[in-house]
Amino acid sequence: MPTKKQKQVSAAPPERRRELLATAAEVFAAQGYNATTVRKIADAAGMLAGSLYYHFDSKESMLDEILSTFLDELWAGYDTVLAAGLGPRETIEALVTESFREIDRHRDAVAIYQKESRHLAVQPRFRYLADSQVKFEKAWLGTLERGVAEQAFRADLDVRLTYRFVRDTVWVAASWYRPGGLHSPEEIARQYLSMVLDGIALRR
Repeated sequence: MPTKKQKQVSAAPPERRRELLATAAEVFAAQGYNATTVRKIADAAGMLAGSLYYHFDSKESMLDEILSTFLDELWAGYDTVLAAGLGPRETIEALVTESFREIDRHRDAVAIYQKESRHLAVQPRFRYLADSQVKFEKAWLGTLERGVAEQAFRADLDVRLTYRFVRDTVWVAASWYRPGGLHSPEEIARQYLSMVLDGIALRR
């Protein structure tokens, strides 16, 4: 139990704060949020549990910052793509590529989001997770529907099933992807797209 003094959060240097959040994200992703204690995060960071309270007031605050930072960056990229006026196929290509870039930047946050968002979203502090999911679905479904209407994709395409397939195929990559590996995020996206789009592009 932290003392009153320990609960007084100090402003950590940005680099140190990022390091601690990266450590926390790694522990959350590996062990799950409920099974992770502040002590486990502190041990992984090489510091006393009480010292961690000088930087964050709770593990919930750390998780909140990890997930909100990831989603803010994801939507900055997605919104740029959606505002670019691209055709539906090009929009799908850009969204998939942006998704893999985010996996590269925030692999642990993506893994946490995949495992924890459903039960976290019912908590007021994490309501934005549900809001983001609705927005995410609208962006992808809208693009697929536009592709069918414009005959960029097959007329018989089940857009909801396709959305789920593409979504799950892309984001599950967080379970095996390692930054700095043999393939760049862009190369992996290109390979995924070559498999997916050959199945949904209009047959001529």
